[in-house]
Amino acid sequence: MPFALFDAPETEASRFVAFAGNTLERESEKRADDSVAVALRDPAVRLLLIGGGRLLMKASGDRLEPYFGPGEAGALGLDPQAAILLGRSPEGPVLALAQALEPEALPASIKAVDHRSLFIQNLLAPDGLGQVAQGAALLTWHATHRFCGRCGHETGMRAGGYRRHCEGCGADHFPRTDPVVIMLTVLGEKCLLGRSRHFAPGMYSTLAGFVEPGETIEDAVRRETLEESGIRLGRVVYHASQPWPFPHSLMIGCFGEALGDAIAFDAAELEDCRWFSRDEVRAMLAGTHPEGLKTPMPGAIAHHLVRAWVERS
Repeated sequence: MPFALFDAPETEASRFVAFAGNTLERESEKRADDSVAVALRDPAVRLLLIGGGRLLMKASGDRLEPYFGPGEAGALGLDPQAAILLGRSPEGPVLALAQALEPEALPASIKAVDHRSLFIQNLLAPDGLGQVAQGAALLTWHATHRFCGRCGHETGMRAGGYRRHCEGCGADHFPRTDPVVIMLTVLGEKCLLGRSRHFAPGMYSTLAGFVEPGETIEDAVRRETLEESGIRLGRVVYHASQPWPFPHSLMIGCFGEALGDAIAFDAAELEDCRWFSRDEVRAMLAGTHPEGLKTPMPGAIAHHLVRAWVERS
């Protein structure tokens, strides 16, 4: 059979993970310094209020509404002019605005919902989750890059929130995304999962780590797997990616083929690391493992890596 360059599932695997459904037209080539002011003059403009790892949502009967108007944001003591432009939906422009209000100080009609709960409890549609990931990452970057890394002078927001400019030395600074490899190591009918000390009881997950400067994705997968588990990998293949707003990472999901099965895990990084059979992982996914072991929650790319491996049997 001839090699097919685009021989892949019709629906990309990345479409099944949380925070990856952003459908906004970002209009990246059209961002001007007055983009936010122009968007705020649109009667259909909507704002996401984000801060402290939480999204503010308005209670409306049994529903929670994530979008606020400029007047509603102003009534909470927030300045819509300080917002950043996320893009444009068919309904109108969407902005994100930083908020630092304490949950107990909010009106009873407004809830502060942490980002994980948004997808665990299915509180937002996929496109809304994607907008939150975009907004949270950008707002975090702005909060941590107020001063120029070259001369120390205070910087100002430009291009609707996609650039910060230093008036002191003229340097321009752009938003960052931290690449993280997350990988499922497999060997025949078993896969490698590890457990960190901060995990929920009984949970095992795939290994992960940051890509270092001058490193390919494949080599980062091999290095992190070796460092954490002592397992050497041969072939590495990409599966899917996930925007992860904790605070501004891109999770790059891969499968790695183990060259052996002798584990020597790093006890400073992991509490445990072991091989699991395919049937054992099926039970973990189904919640029927005899030891009560489980995989990460649906929506997390680690869950989808494990499930994709199990379902390809």
